[in-house]
Amino acid sequence: MNTLSIFRKVAVAEGISYVLLLFIAMPLKYWAEMPLAVKYTGWAHGLLFVLYIAFLAMAFVEYKWSFKKTAMFGVASLLPFAPFWVDKKLKEEN
Repeated sequence: MNTLSIFRKVAVAEGISYVLLLFIAMPLKYWAEMPLAVKYTGWAHGLLFVLYIAFLAMAFVEYKWSFKKTAMFGVASLLPFAPFWVDKKLKEEN
């Protein structure tokens, strides 16, 4: 597996963890008084976010991406559902 295929997989996993954190774990914490949902989902999301940024940096160097493209993919990690768009864009490019 190359850097790009790993980055795509991490992007999807990070996107799923973000959606789960925002739309499942957070409501469980505040409406069902289950704070552990956020603790574990947040931990997983944090780890995947760090991996996302690390593989984004590796792809930037290895594939000589423009700063604009890299910044756009970086901002996408902060928006719900946007990592799925990143995966789609990278799939279309290859």
